[in-house]
Amino acid sequence: MKAIDETLNKAQVAFLSYKNFPGKKKAEFLRTVADEIEALGTLVSTAMRETNLPEARIINERGRTTGHCRMFADLVEEGSWVDARVDTALPNRMPAPKPDIRKMLVPVGPVVVFGAANFPLAYSTAGGDTASALAAGCPVIVKAHPAHLETSKLVAGAIEKAAIKTGMPSGVFQHVYGEGFETGQALVKHPLTKAVGFTGSLAGGKALFDLANQRPEPIPVFAEMSSINPVILLPETLSRDAAKTAGALAASITLGVGQFCTNPGLIIAIDDETLQSFIAALSTEIQKALPAAMLHQGIADNYSKKLAQALAQKGVKAEGQSSAQGNPAQGTPLVASVPAEIFLQNPALSEEVFGPFSLIVKCRNMDELHKVINRGHGQLTSTIIGDETEISRHKALLNVLIEKAGRLIINGVPTGVEVCPSQMHGGPYPSTTDSRFTAVGADAIKRFVRPVSFQNFPDSLLPDELKEANPLGIWRVYNGEFKK
Repeated sequence: MKAIDETLNKAQVAFLSYKNFPGKKKAEFLRTVADEIEALGTLVSTAMRETNLPEARIINERGRTTGHCRMFADLVEEGSWVDARVDTALPNRMPAPKPDIRKMLVPVGPVVVFGAANFPLAYSTAGGDTASALAAGCPVIVKAHPAHLETSKLVAGAIEKAAIKTGMPSGVFQHVYGEGFETGQALVKHPLTKAVGFTGSLAGGKALFDLANQRPEPIPVFAEMSSINPVILLPETLSRDAAKTAGALAASITLGVGQFCTNPGLIIAIDDETLQSFIAALSTEIQKALPAAMLHQGIADNYSKKLAQALAQKGVKAEGQSSAQGNPAQGTPLVASVPAEIFLQNPALSEEVFGPFSLIVKCRNMDELHKVINRGHGQLTSTIIGDETEISRHKALLNVLIEKAGRLIINGVPTGVEVCPSQMHGGPYPSTTDSRFTAVGADAIKRFVRPVSFQNFPDSLLPDELKEANPLGIWRVYNGEFKK
């Protein structure tokens, strides 16, 4: 496609200069992006109209988006994120001299970002993928999501305005459209594309991943895809807090009409009288929850289809459903249950139902509960509800969950992803395509960089981060010691 070729060539030209911009200059750009987004007077109303999301949610998401930009601005201005390491030469070392070797992270090149359906701001045009790639020194091409195209255009205009204001090279950010698969495929297949960021379905993310690996030069695809975020209820603790736990999980299941990647889609517990009390309490809470409009008709249709498929499986029993009647564009909250023996025999019951739904797996004993956990796929999160004493008796669960998820939670709910340096928003496949990286927090920048070593370079030819005098004053590892 000629237009895509022109777009990527423009991005590559921008990359050749932008990658060398100092951290302070990139920080100025990112902060100006945040300012320009906040200055968009019609952004909130436009996003509300296009996505059916309430005003408070859009305002919160706008804050998270601008917060991401400012967080990465602070990161690149400070500078130590490049992980600079200096090992000076030892010419008299025996039996062989040691060369001078210095290493740091450098940007990979133009990055393609696919806007997400469920986050019109925080995971779309100026979201975490875009902000972290720009911070790393990579030009970004965003493919707008057709479900909120006007919102995307507004934000793209703000980024473009910020780029002009701060003297960024033309092509450092570009915005493209296309409802079919052709545009996305062309972007991923183009030889100048060096990485891809994606948030969406397993089918979509896997298709992009496979396409990227079929290229003559394979590239990384950082795709966040499918997660049912299991919650394990330990019996002794549940016997004391069944109603409270039910209330917290009901709120988490129905939050945002269940359209969060961290929605608790699976609840695992021992089948006893306490669990029956919990199910009754959870069902009561779900019955109170009202159906609500989903982000767009495609998501609503998919939820209805997946829900019907789940309920049609052998042994699945509907336990509680919203008492109100929803229309085809709405998501109706519902919880169901299934015996663990049947769950273990049916892989379809482990598939994500994206919406306000959760499946309770009823285990006969702890041995069966362990089997359910061990058979589980990779997840963004896993949660244990239990006090310290009871969890201490089941440390084997924790050992398994560490292998299964990127974030472990005790006595909380998985919805609500704090943006901070210690956050891990990623996990083993199929939750993401690369469990080594996070899509949230400062470390998200590491997706779009690679390490390079410089051996026996004259000081004048080294990047500033590696020069002997350390002109940027950043923290680095110098001959094994962490110092400025």
